[in-house]
Amino acid sequence: GQVREAGEGGGGHLRQGVQGAGGGDGAAGGAQEDPPRDGRGGDPAHRAALSVEQVTKPCGKTVLYLVFEFLDTDLKKFVDGFRKGPSPRPLPTQVVKSFLYQLCKGTAHCHGHGVLHRDLKPQNLLIDKEKGVLKIADLGLSRAFTVPMKSYTHEIVTLWYRAPEVLLGATHYSTGVDIWSIGCIFAEMVRRQALFPGDSELQQLLHIFRLLGTPNEEKWPGVCALRDWHDYPQWKPQHLSRAVPTLEPEGLDLLAKMLQFDPANRISAKAAMDHPYFDSLDKSQF
Repeated sequence: GQVREAGEGGGGHLRQGVQGAGGGDGAAGGAQEDPPRDGRGGDPAHRAALSVEQVTKPCGKTVLYLVFEFLDTDLKKFVDGFRKGPSPRPLPTQVVKSFLYQLCKGTAHCHGHGVLHRDLKPQNLLIDKEKGVLKIADLGLSRAFTVPMKSYTHEIVTLWYRAPEVLLGATHYSTGVDIWSIGCIFAEMVRRQALFPGDSELQQLLHIFRLLGTPNEEKWPGVCALRDWHDYPQWKPQHLSRAVPTLEPEGLDLLAKMLQFDPANRISAKAAMDHPYFDSLDKSQF
């Protein structure tokens, strides 16, 4: 079909195309990359969500296509709409549940294919307000071997959703880094403000330790051997309800399972989908 340039991601330009049999507007990115150029194409108000579609060609070769969909807002702007403006109000509980469930489902899909996202944050979660749909965008870091301090556009990468093992210089990490980010995003939907808004790696750790207590070898075996571990001030853990007082007990339980210091103890995205917090949600719509 017809293809035109629609903007660029970290790995080259995205091309917006008219899909054939699949129907609907979308964009397919093959493996080929265009040379970088200045300026960004496309309408910045419409960001692209990414999904991977497996296509088996007649010759028997399987090709993976990256498919981009264009959605109207992101979770940061969506939450800001409830926090600011003439009538500040909390997000409806069912909206929080729905978006969190969709985020867990999308992340479980990534993890099931051996892909870590590594930069989950509200700005990377695209929302279709009409349909109540949330999609994960920007898998730009998922192919990288290190988590950069700056993104390819030289913006500072936000630290607010970064897991403690990454902040402490762990070189090997796993799916738990995404689960930590999801926990921070969950709390932010309920609070309408960031849970751990640090402006440096040290401040970020101290925000975490003040709420969850300072970790030690007993709580998190191996923590003292991490590259950037120091003797931090000793704080006792607070109850999570101090940070998210309006969250129901089942929600607090799920949040606690996501914000475990030891990544090995964090709940998986797949297990999170079965947590009782989602019992009141009609999952068949997803």
